[in-house]
Amino acid sequence: MKKFLGAAIGNCVHIGGVVNFLRLAEDEGHKTEFLGAAVSIEKLIAAVLRLKPDIVSVGFRLTPESVIPLLNELQDEIVDKNLNNLTWIFGGTKPVADIARNYPFFSKIFDGTEDLDDSIQYIKGNNLKEVEISYPDNLVDRINSKYPYPVLRHHFGLPSLEETFDGIEKIADSKVLDIISLGPDQNAQENFFNPERMNNDLDGAGGVPLRKIHDFEKLYECSKTGNHPLLRCYSGTAEVFKFAQLLKDTINNAWCAVPLCWYNVLDGRGKRPVLQSITEGQQLMKWHGERNIPIEVNESHHWSLRDAHDTIGVAMAFLAAYNAKKMGVKKYIAQYMFNVPPSMHHKMDLAKMLAKIELIESLEDNDFKAYRQVRAGLASLSADLDVAKGQLAASTYLAMNVKPHIVHVVGFSEADHAAKPEDVIESGKIVRGVIRCTLHGMADMSQDKSVLERKDELISEAKFLLRTIKELYSESNDPWSDPAVLADSIKRGFIDAPHLRGNPSAKGMLETRIIDGKCLAYSRKLGRAISEEERLSELLDMESNSIATA
Repeated sequence: MKKFLGAAIGNCVHIGGVVNFLRLAEDEGHKTEFLGAAVSIEKLIAAVLRLKPDIVSVGFRLTPESVIPLLNELQDEIVDKNLNNLTWIFGGTKPVADIARNYPFFSKIFDGTEDLDDSIQYIKGNNLKEVEISYPDNLVDRINSKYPYPVLRHHFGLPSLEETFDGIEKIADSKVLDIISLGPDQNAQENFFNPERMNNDLDGAGGVPLRKIHDFEKLYECSKTGNHPLLRCYSGTAEVFKFAQLLKDTINNAWCAVPLCWYNVLDGRGKRPVLQSITEGQQLMKWHGERNIPIEVNESHHWSLRDAHDTIGVAMAFLAAYNAKKMGVKKYIAQYMFNVPPSMHHKMDLAKMLAKIELIESLEDNDFKAYRQVRAGLASLSADLDVAKGQLAASTYLAMNVKPHIVHVVGFSEADHAAKPEDVIESGKIVRGVIRCTLHGMADMSQDKSVLERKDELISEAKFLLRTIKELYSESNDPWSDPAVLADSIKRGFIDAPHLRGNPSAKGMLETRIIDGKCLAYSRKLGRAISEEERLSELLDMESNSIATA
């Protein structure tokens, strides 16, 4: 624990910056003293001699010219009283901070361009005299170095390899993100190790055309500037273990994102049958777990993006985490995608995420820790970019209610064009502005009565679905992690989505409606929304009738 002393000097009465800085220091367990506004240098030095602080924070936000005599006087007093052994830091407007940089006794200067996480990381530093901040090279340490300020991540990958290299450098230099998610094009994800199978007409479709091991290595080199953001990359959709090793060896993959039931014939992102992809997905989780690499199972929102009702979204969030734990994963990244479907009401959306959190985090123990990652919905942002910026901010404000460890920033430009470096940086700054306003003392929407009622309802409905799967496949040792059970549950429609209609690997019979801001299962037969018990009973009755007819 260190002792901080803060004051606004001279005739400056602007104390907000000093007070907020001292509050952050208190949050980190340090002792603080605040002398107030318009403190003379004489009074400041007397307090320093009396209180013997470790760090003295000096604030001044008036005209640059008026700070010069004050800092000259302070410098003389520091020399005369032999106070150079203390850590002196300065905060002010950028023009005033530029003047303060001429005084070498200041070991750190804040000019207002920093964000809260910069201050938090500085306060957490073991040696506060160090101006340079060290940036952890793995996800968990970076989260721990900043929390409760979340780490920020953004997807990036342009159709041009050279533009992607340049963009990574620009983003890293901006220090806006902690993690850059590399988006390879589909040719790379599916055929990196079999280039002869690539359709070159599709080069750059959906991402960056990575074709050589050196391409990945160059991306890693480009990230080693600014705040040295971590890199992670989407998994391959074929030869997944070779692709995982490639990412580990070249970009030090911050974590692996692998679906449980997707990247196969269900979504057309690969040719693998569902059973094979589930089995390989589990083994890929195990592979990373054995190497202590965090895992994200980006499963739940894939169902919601295809208009599955909220109950399936919640149940699949649990099953994704359950399978990861079963495969030996110790650090689990739980992604909570808000605004899917886009027409959901914010209160009901938050309830769905709280239900997922409660079920996922019920699995935590000494060997399994879940980290909360939030993001705006993939299809929720307007093609009008000004409107999209507002939607991004609103979604982030809502998501901050769950106190995330990671904010996956979705570029405001997504509905219009793939995010360029300047779009990524601007989107990151929008999100940082929201975080700055919400990190301390935001209104807690998670305690809203209707939110809590819907959360409890969803947990009950999801548990009913999970119990039903366990009962229907009682011959399996563990139906929830049995690839054959999961694949068959999709085939029979216990796990289903409206967008899967006509897919031979799924039932595709589910119908849903948005009612009162909730995404609910709907029965044409009954002409209304139905509970999970009613939905599953209807499915099983159809099966029985089909067998009887046959």
